[in-house]
Amino acid sequence: MQTETLVYIILAGIIALFLALFQYKSKRKSMSKLDMLFSFLRFVTIFSVLLLLINPKFKHSSQTIEKPTLVIAVDNSSSVKYLNKDKEVQDLANQLLSDQKLQGKFNIEAYSFGESVNKLDTISFSGKQTNIDRVFKQFSQIYKQATAPTILITDGNQTYGNDYLFTSSHYKQPIYPIILGDTVTYTDLKIQQLNVNKYAYLKNKFPVEAILVFNGNKSINSRFVVTNGNTTVYSEPVSFSKNNNSRIINFTLPANKVGVGSYKATIQPIDNEKNTINNSKNFAVEVIDQKTKIAIVSDFPHPDLGVLKRSIESNEQRIVTFLNPKEAIDRLEDFQLIILNQPNNKFKQVYNVLNEQNKNRLVIVGTKTDLRFLNTIGNNYTFEITNQEEDYQAELNLNYAPFIIDDIDFESFPPLKSNYGAVTFSVPYQTILNKRVNNVPVNAPLLATFEMNSKREAVLFGESIWQWRAQSFLNSNTFNLFDDFIGKLVQYLASNKRRDRLSLEYESFYTGSSKIEIKAQVFDNNYVFDSRETLNIIVTDKLSGQEKQFPLILKNNYYVADLSNLPPSEYSFTISAVNENISKSGNFQILEYNVEQQFLNANVTKLEQLATNSNGKSFFVSDTKNLVNEILNDDRFVAIQKVNKNVIPLVDWKYLLALIALSLTVEWFLRKYNGLI
Repeated sequence: MQTETLVYIILAGIIALFLALFQYKSKRKSMSKLDMLFSFLRFVTIFSVLLLLINPKFKHSSQTIEKPTLVIAVDNSSSVKYLNKDKEVQDLANQLLSDQKLQGKFNIEAYSFGESVNKLDTISFSGKQTNIDRVFKQFSQIYKQATAPTILITDGNQTYGNDYLFTSSHYKQPIYPIILGDTVTYTDLKIQQLNVNKYAYLKNKFPVEAILVFNGNKSINSRFVVTNGNTTVYSEPVSFSKNNNSRIINFTLPANKVGVGSYKATIQPIDNEKNTINNSKNFAVEVIDQKTKIAIVSDFPHPDLGVLKRSIESNEQRIVTFLNPKEAIDRLEDFQLIILNQPNNKFKQVYNVLNEQNKNRLVIVGTKTDLRFLNTIGNNYTFEITNQEEDYQAELNLNYAPFIIDDIDFESFPPLKSNYGAVTFSVPYQTILNKRVNNVPVNAPLLATFEMNSKREAVLFGESIWQWRAQSFLNSNTFNLFDDFIGKLVQYLASNKRRDRLSLEYESFYTGSSKIEIKAQVFDNNYVFDSRETLNIIVTDKLSGQEKQFPLILKNNYYVADLSNLPPSEYSFTISAVNENISKSGNFQILEYNVEQQFLNANVTKLEQLATNSNGKSFFVSDTKNLVNEILNDDRFVAIQKVNKNVIPLVDWKYLLALIALSLTVEWFLRKYNGLI
């Protein structure tokens, strides 16, 4: 408290005492006990009021001891069980979590990880994938400002994600890997990778690339064989040695039958080989009998055109051809979909032919589009012409019904550049993406579709969509999400099939380690998405005849069934609506492949490097005591004493107000009781 404030308080006391005595003693030669009591109560009241006016501030200090955090991350993937380390991991985790010395020095926080990172509850070792990269990405955010040494219990074998050595460099905490495995090198022969296209075309041949790897010191001979059912479709002898320990085999297989063809590639095991699971890999190819041909018609080059071609052709079923308006006039009949990039008066004949042939189309409207021409040539929508430009961001319409759209974080995408002004539709339309200006929603479509006279059309009111594909890659480290979005739009526009009230989305085949989902949409009689319906799926194993029934879960604007727990086999399914007499069936196949069973050893070298880079230390399971001692005796991990100082103004002290009210009340009642009022 400052000296000035203290002087004010003393003066307040003197003034309060003077006023109290002045009222009760000034007209009396002596004071009775009652007058003295009244004077005291009045003094308390006046002094308290003056204190509130002065409002002195008091400093309050409190001390806390903050212990460092010990993070324990346990590998919950099936590779741990396959290496026969599951029992040791269970015991080790329980031992660390119950260690009294560790509990005394640290706040212990435990996690399990596989495909995702979760708080440690139970360890089942059932994860189908391992993503250590995600562990360090999440921990970097959680423990950014903390002291948090991290114990990583894992075999170090990652099946997907970025290199965790790189990601861990952004995690500023010491890492102590506990290595699950040994340094013994086993002789092993395996198929490291199998590259094959997802689709092939009838009566063509499709290429296959197999990468074979040998780990051993002696020379061996084996044979690489590819079978389709009981038929061998390709075979080749292979040999390896210590120095010549890898082989790339390229070959082609015929596509003679429409549908999904399943194949098994095998490199024959050598004597005493410990792991023979990684000697085989299954793959499948869907054979189709035609390609979807798409023409992009443009009067000038633009980066959007290359991005559209790349995204569309990411699906092998589709092929894109670039044409200028003059070239397109005589060739439009060859294509199922026409993309018109920023049309102008040169497109007049193109529009006439498209209307004659009733062709589906996608129109891209940008800053070089001749809006007066579009207003003249079409009667489905008209533009307000302002000769001004605007940047429009995207916002997904979750109620879009014609096909299933996944949210690929459209709101994070850069704005598209287009013409400023309203667009008026003269036909019923549905919006896929709405416009936003400076993050403020605008009640106007950015991407819309409509159907008229068995013709489908979409309009994108903006250019520079190439930036969206780049941003999608930055968000997810893959182009697949954006390419799938463009692929769905193209698939819808390239087809003239009548819309069904129940539509399905699924793959013809899945690998055993991938997520297996079947999506569905159901519509009422007016083709409006029905979110009140209940959908069930009956899945039948074609080989065993076993049936299973699952409910579909409503998610945004579609229903989804997660079938990731089904074992590898061939399946048929039927999805039916409970309240409506509609159903739809399909078939899919799950290929047998467990990526977690492809490893013989822990990745000792990488885990040791991880410890060195982070100023930690690596240990094997048998060294747990040394690990505990290492952490307990490390001077970097000490408790921090924190002092919290709070400045509390007197006006916040509610008891002083209660004291004023009490003194005034007692004084009034006593004066009333003694007849002085």
